Amino acid sequence: MSDGARIPRSAPLARRLASLVYELLIASAIVLVAGFALTPLMSPVAGPDHALVTPAPWARIAGFVALVALLGAYGAVGWSGGRRTLPMKTWRLALVDVAGAPPTPSRALVRYAAAWIGPLVALASYATTHSRWAALAVALNYAWALIDRDRQFLHDRLAGTRLVDDRERP
Repeated sequence: MSDGARIPRSAPLARRLASLVYELLIASAIVLVAGFALTPLMSPVAGPDHALVTPAPWARIAGFVALVALLGAYGAVGWSGGRRTLPMKTWRLALVDVAGAPPTPSRALVRYAAAWIGPLVALASYATTHSRWAALAVALNYAWALIDRDRQFLHDRLAGTRLVDDRERP
């Protein structure tokens, strides 16, 4: 968009947060369905007394990695090449790079990976302090918008992307 075309303005924070809540519902549904599909592969057979048996550590790790990869694929496909997820369509948002162009799949994956900063900080905080307040760090990526000069989320700032008002795109 270097030919003088105007780059759309960032969408209002309230709409971006509303879209996030909707996106979390979709991600939860994906995790629920995928977790249900993976259960037979990860869960050991119950013993004769029908006691609950915890899956082996390798199975829990494999399941977690599969779910993270599936959500990463959802983000890479839904955010790149001008595509939009259902919450983005509903709230009339589009993801663009700093030049105003649709992000590439690799940039969308960087955005997804950066979105894990808050949850990873929360896990590390809990592992070291065992404080229930450590869970508040999950909101780090989104609270960042309160101090960012452009009101960008942390993962958008790091990935070089931003959510814009789709009604203003050419």
